[in-house]
Amino acid sequence: MALLDGITSRIIDTDRLSVNVLERAGDDAAAAPDRTVVLLHGSLSSALAWQELMQDLPAEFRVVAVDLRGFGGTEHMPVDASRGIRDLSDDVAATLALMDIEAPHLVGWDLGGAAALQFALDHPVRTILLESPVSPYGVGGTRLDGTRLTDDDAGCGGGMANAEFVRRLTARESDAESPTSPRSVFRASFVAEGFETEHEDLWVEAMLSTSTATGNYPGDAVTSPHWPGYAPGRFGVLNALAPSNFDVSTIVDLAEKPPILWVRGVLDPLVSDTSFSDPNHLGALGILPDWPGADIAPAQPMVSQTREVLRRYTDAGGTATELALPGVGHTPHLERPAVFRRALLELTGYIGSPASPAPPTEAIILSSSD
Repeated sequence: MALLDGITSRIIDTDRLSVNVLERAGDDAAAAPDRTVVLLHGSLSSALAWQELMQDLPAEFRVVAVDLRGFGGTEHMPVDASRGIRDLSDDVAATLALMDIEAPHLVGWDLGGAAALQFALDHPVRTILLESPVSPYGVGGTRLDGTRLTDDDAGCGGGMANAEFVRRLTARESDAESPTSPRSVFRASFVAEGFETEHEDLWVEAMLSTSTATGNYPGDAVTSPHWPGYAPGRFGVLNALAPSNFDVSTIVDLAEKPPILWVRGVLDPLVSDTSFSDPNHLGALGILPDWPGADIAPAQPMVSQTREVLRRYTDAGGTATELALPGVGHTPHLERPAVFRRALLELTGYIGSPASPAPPTEAIILSSSD
């Protein structure tokens, strides 16, 4: 495990599984909740991807990055998809309890955003920063209002993953000779075109830490009578995000609503209303054959769904702000670290004003030069 200067790693043995966490050397374990930040990484990644942000946050904070189940150094136990993402959020809760962390600031990227919202439904949190989160209704197979396209969630779950990519991931291939290699996927899908970083090997290492064992990524699939012919199985990460298993739109009904900041890249090809991970969008483009048409299999409007749920959140008395970054892909914390760090510090109230007075669902557009 490649650790940057000042970052340490340790295993927390919970009663659920052994969880790997990254921390900063010298952080105060007794830091107050309003100075405690917990970072949850995305799918096909690990806590390693947070290290630059961890280094750059003020010393007054206690910063903890958690490896989710089946990623990084955390135990690779199967994910029970019938529980949605609760296996992951319950793991985080058990870990934070042993670390004496209560009501922290939560940062969730991609899959980590799903885990953060599920965690907030079950446990108190101070604020939530959602970075490129999956839709509150899961991945694939839903209309704008979250209603499901088919009763078996056809086109969702483990079958969504590219089999050749999964093969190369399992083989831990680190070159860029194929468009389906993890490094090529990182360059094409995780960051905007032209983005370069001296730490690319580290981010690829984080991808390669993904467990492809039975019950982890991507999960099993079953046949479906509906296009494109498969539906979610019982175990695995992508099956846990199928709309029949996952729906955190009930965040709207929380009695105590933490301020939410939603940060996304305008060029994100994965979390989008026209996502290249969505078979229905690929069908509309003619990439997948025999698409039955937009009336039967429309692309999932992922971004619009998140925006609508956050609008309802503010209508119900909460505060939610959208920060859309032009020229940025799926990983704003890597592509625009200074902007991301400042947004997090404002959300926590460390600089400027805390998020709660922010205009509801405000879209803040920053120039790419920022």
